[in-house]
Amino acid sequence: MTSKSRIRLMAVAAAAVLATGLSFLVFFNAVPEPMRVAEPMSSVPAMGTEAFARLQSALLDNVATQGNRIDILENGEEIYEAKLAAIDGASRTITFEVYEFWGEEIGDAFAEAFIRAAERGVAVHAIFDYIGSVKAGGDKFRRMEEAGVEVVRWRSPSWYQMSRFNSRTHRKLLVVDGIIGFTGGANVADPWAGHPDTGGYRDNHYRFEGPVVAYLQNAFMQNWLNATNRVLYQNEYFPLLEERGDLAIKVLNSSPREGTHRIRLMLLLAIAASRDSIRLATPYFYPDDMIMEALLDARHRGVSVDIMLPTEGHYSTLVREASKNRWGRLLEAGVRIHEYQPSKYHAKLYIVDEYWVSVGSSNLDNRSFRLNDETNVIIMDRDLAATLTSQYKNDLEQSRTFDLETWENRPRLRRLIGWMAMTIGWHL
Repeated sequence: MTSKSRIRLMAVAAAAVLATGLSFLVFFNAVPEPMRVAEPMSSVPAMGTEAFARLQSALLDNVATQGNRIDILENGEEIYEAKLAAIDGASRTITFEVYEFWGEEIGDAFAEAFIRAAERGVAVHAIFDYIGSVKAGGDKFRRMEEAGVEVVRWRSPSWYQMSRFNSRTHRKLLVVDGIIGFTGGANVADPWAGHPDTGGYRDNHYRFEGPVVAYLQNAFMQNWLNATNRVLYQNEYFPLLEERGDLAIKVLNSSPREGTHRIRLMLLLAIAASRDSIRLATPYFYPDDMIMEALLDARHRGVSVDIMLPTEGHYSTLVREASKNRWGRLLEAGVRIHEYQPSKYHAKLYIVDEYWVSVGSSNLDNRSFRLNDETNVIIMDRDLAATLTSQYKNDLEQSRTFDLETWENRPRLRRLIGWMAMTIGWHL
């Protein structure tokens, strides 16, 4: 072997070692912790009983806060009008956290509102997920910082912390003066601006008043502390909150750092407690095996199960086909899967037995349950559940139900795409 050949072989070997090392680095940083709940939940007390309420509070380590009010905001026009009005009315503090943030219409409107608030002396703190806000460009953030807004670009990619790329904040939080809080499904970006009939995303968001707002503020503070090593504890952020309604509301945060995957546990518990009906709405549907089995067990108990999803073309082909490959057993068991037709369906809503409701930022997929930071709220109230069930039924009227025959006859190429995507199912 010549010296040149030997050098070439050594270079190839070195490259192979480097590639292997990088592969292990990516693997061990990107693959999440094993699931904490790994066996079916059975003999759970029925939804609506005191026994269920006690069990839910104990397992989720959270007690509902009394005396709250909720306003349902439907689609971009209502959502953004309410949030921008709250920002413009702020006198002391604003805290804000979001995944997607971009757009000349909506992104600019919020950036300018934050700038106006900061210039009139309001303390404005904002967390923007790095990946979700890449399309905003640097100018928006630069203008906000120059006006005095404290800006955090959450989890900027780093070569020595690969998990930063894979784990995002998916929360949608806005708290104004510590007394008005918002959360829900809508990001801050132009696709939400229009009405669903004209192509705007179909989504829900929620405005809260009452003692629960302190817990929404706490959800923001968790990531603010993690990002800045500071906690905002002054009275301006946590004022005394009077009762503003008659709802008991529980705020539930989930993060890969705490490892218990609380929102996943929340859903497993609620499904196991169901006795009559389950209505789920999500823009991304790729649950793990235990969620699938829980839904099948519910059907075997005679519980009706409806799942509302976007139709084809409104989310990633890889995720959609990987999800669809798993629909067979659900459809055979009588689960009804509906695809909303007018525009992208982005609402995140879980209703069980027309009593238990959970809304917030989480999708029904592994990414939300195991990889992202999420915030949901739980409300057990028949009037609210009836209102949201009526809204759900209105969306059903604009949806197409996907039947077993259609599933069995789907193209082979799409099945293959789905099977290939399923190899990374933990990250979907």
